[in-house]
Amino acid sequence: MAQIEKLISRVSTSTLLEDRRDACRALRALSKKYRIEVGAQGIDVLKQVLELDKTDPEILSYCLDTLCNITSKEVFEEEMESDININVNIGEQFSEMFLKNPDNLPIILSYLEEYDFRVRWPAVKFLISLTTCRPKEVQDIILVSPMGMSKLMDLLAENREVIRNDAVLLLIHLTKSNANIQKIVAFENAFDKLLTIISEEGYTDGGIVVEDCLLLMLNLLHNNTSNINFFQEGSYIQKLAPMLILPDNLEEIGWSPQKVSNFHCVLHLLRTLVSPNNPAQIITSCQKTLRNANLLESLCNILMATGVPADILTETINSVGEVIRGNLTNQEYFANVLAPSSPPRPALVILIMSMVNEKQPFTLRCAVLYCFECFLYKNEIGQELVVQTLLPSSSGNTALTTGQLLCSGLFSSDSLSNWFSAVGLSHCLIENPAQKEQLLRVLLATNLGAQPVTLLSQCGVFLQHTSKLQAKLGILMLVSMWLAHCPAAVKIFVNVPGVMAFLTAQTSASEFDNNAELLQGLCAFIMGLCVLFNDNSVQNYSKENLSQLIEKRVGLETYCKKLNEISRHELYAKAAKQPQIKAKHSSELLLEFEFCKLFKSMEGLIIQALGVQRDLSNGLSELSLSDHENALLLQYKDLIRDQDKKLQDWQRKYNFLEKQYDEVKVQADELRQTNIQLIDQNTLLKAQLSTGASQVTNTVQTAPVEPPPTAVADDHVISLERRQSMENARLKQVEEELAEKTAELESYRRDQDDLLELLTAQDTRMCKFKDLLRQLDALPDEDDSSSDVSDNENESGP
Repeated sequence: MAQIEKLISRVSTSTLLEDRRDACRALRALSKKYRIEVGAQGIDVLKQVLELDKTDPEILSYCLDTLCNITSKEVFEEEMESDININVNIGEQFSEMFLKNPDNLPIILSYLEEYDFRVRWPAVKFLISLTTCRPKEVQDIILVSPMGMSKLMDLLAENREVIRNDAVLLLIHLTKSNANIQKIVAFENAFDKLLTIISEEGYTDGGIVVEDCLLLMLNLLHNNTSNINFFQEGSYIQKLAPMLILPDNLEEIGWSPQKVSNFHCVLHLLRTLVSPNNPAQIITSCQKTLRNANLLESLCNILMATGVPADILTETINSVGEVIRGNLTNQEYFANVLAPSSPPRPALVILIMSMVNEKQPFTLRCAVLYCFECFLYKNEIGQELVVQTLLPSSSGNTALTTGQLLCSGLFSSDSLSNWFSAVGLSHCLIENPAQKEQLLRVLLATNLGAQPVTLLSQCGVFLQHTSKLQAKLGILMLVSMWLAHCPAAVKIFVNVPGVMAFLTAQTSASEFDNNAELLQGLCAFIMGLCVLFNDNSVQNYSKENLSQLIEKRVGLETYCKKLNEISRHELYAKAAKQPQIKAKHSSELLLEFEFCKLFKSMEGLIIQALGVQRDLSNGLSELSLSDHENALLLQYKDLIRDQDKKLQDWQRKYNFLEKQYDEVKVQADELRQTNIQLIDQNTLLKAQLSTGASQVTNTVQTAPVEPPPTAVADDHVISLERRQSMENARLKQVEEELAEKTAELESYRRDQDDLLELLTAQDTRMCKFKDLLRQLDALPDEDDSSSDVSDNENESGP
């Protein structure tokens, strides 16, 4: 627009301050409707004004407001009226342009020291716009700006509330995902200042400012162990106590939406301090402080209060769970909390009643289960108390107990109650072999006048009859937790009529619709546990028999594939992330955190156990033969074992003789070389002897009478010939010895060939014996394992 160009020209060229001020005021008025034009043409001019006209608060105010408008993320009404394409991120683009020069932001930070309201407030709003659009760039620049964070922290002490409140919003944006800024803000006394603001605003009864302060505190503490330590050691936890006190007339005054939001933030803050993701030492110290500051008591009072909104109650239950998780003192305190009912009942019983009640909200039921899991976490006393409520008692107490509620939910018609109860009961057994044994004593009366059955047997029966996937998976997770490290439970479970056939059919099935792969995988996992923790006390379902069942009916490759389907499922990855159950819909509840831990630790052991058992079984199953057939089989095995031993002895002798043969051959070669050398020397000496004889004939008359040199040469030749004859004799002896050893070696080879022929004949007899057993139906048709004889042939071949 021509008008905008003229205004920008006036701002940049006019020498009169009033003229520039009027132009800036006009640009501010146009910056919402014509944001693109004002920003594209005027952003550099506005930056120039901020640098040159620092003494005039009014023009600074106009410039900062204009920059705030053009960098805002929100879409103004004026823009919508002007029919401009508002889908483009205009604010982010202008923010990026402004932050390209790192020196621009310190100019804005310097205006925070200006007390004039017309300058300080627009400067804060402009920083909020920049941080909203480009948080990373603003964080990096502020960190290297001298006193940058200190200037921002001073705004929390501002007595003008609008500036102070916007400063809180600015710090919320700045502290997101930046641990360095979080630490700086915390050590600049942010907690003191924020708690003071919350107190002045009326704690949870206050307005949105309280919520903003709590959100800022959450940012400072989330995943920041340093700040959590500082918060705990600085006694700030105790200052949260007034926020959890409910007024006596709460039912009359009710819960305003803002109070609900504030309460949510407080509960999130408490859970951040004791989150399972924190280091154990920090969790323990914060849990102790929360108990000593009576915050746990306040949470339990909210839990038992009337008129509390469902979402607040749900979050309170989650908070109580994490405050007591793994802390025995807090768990004991919670176990003794009584609900204000007639007669008084333990709070735990009231919560479990809500969990197995299908009319309660889904999120509330999930929270109760999580709280119950936290109560049982590393709490052997609590686990024992729950199991004891299921055991037969002579006291005649008819009061409703936790165990009874879990059992009723376990076999109810509501699949979600089945799942919740199964998971809850499984947590009574985690790392507690004694309670697994105790739970085997629990008897259930299925029908009037019928013989009572054990709880584990009833789980096996229910598993076969229910058609709901969620209920089946819940029961299977309970059974898997029960069978792990408990041979007594395995003994009872494999004797349940039809249960092994059901597991085998599911494991060998090929359908993969509606999460059926999870059901098949869990059935395979249960079968593996029955092999791994089997004490062979049940003859028909011993380790070897079950391994054969898996190998013949399912196949090891198919079995391993079914087992792997569990860990590859998206719900497994989701459940294994954290202890708390987080699901938007009940259909998503299929797997659970502790089960995923158990599966991860056992999967490799099961596959290893099945591989070892397969090697041990080696084809025939002795349990499937009669006594006479077993005796014959043992005789054959003993015979083959003896033959194998003899064959190994012959093999060792053969290797020894072969080594001796090589050594003698080397010696013979050396003697041949020596003999050749001696022959050469003998020839040379004979030549020298003939030459010496001719010289003696020519000089016989002049020379004195001395012993002829030929005599010396003859002596040397005689000695060499004697040495040569000795070496020849020795060589002949070695060659005779070599021939003898070779003949012996050939004899051993012939014996070895005879043994191999004998073993082959034996193998033929064994095959005939197997065919005879198959005709008598004493051996399955599919027997692809090789015999011992052929194995020995492969191992003992020359």
